[in-house]
Amino acid sequence: MPAKKPANLPAKPVRDSISDVADLMFPPDANMHGTVFGGKVLQMVDKAASVCAMRHSGKPVVTVAMERVEFLVPIRVGTFLIANARVNYTGTSSMEIGVEVYAEDMPGGSRVHTNSCLVTMVAVDANGRPSPVPGLTLETPEDKERWGAAEKRRQNRLKPS
Repeated sequence: MPAKKPANLPAKPVRDSISDVADLMFPPDANMHGTVFGGKVLQMVDKAASVCAMRHSGKPVVTVAMERVEFLVPIRVGTFLIANARVNYTGTSSMEIGVEVYAEDMPGGSRVHTNSCLVTMVAVDANGRPSPVPGLTLETPEDKERWGAAEKRRQNRLKPS
């Protein structure tokens, strides 16, 4: 199922690069209605995806695309926001990172899924050129499901218009 990779880049399991970025939301992070700016949430998504992709590739990465951004519920000031990222798919130098965002009411409140996003990251070398990434070892049914869905999305993007 996963694509072939150069022999010197052994595949890595999804679990090795799962990453979280978390922050407490304050008034400067929000609009006049007290809800957090979408740009603040996307900044956290991008950071979480970047850390995840760098952990997987072992290289610097750049963001190529964000898609399927879904804001499900408003996020209020005083909320502890967590962006959880995991590798869904690897190409030659690119990686699709799935990021889920959760809001936790503070202190000690419940956790709610607020956002989902798919981020395409590309590993780069010292000259900023695309650089090969390790393959992905799919260990769980969820890993396999995410890989298959990402592969279909990639094929649809590459279809001629």
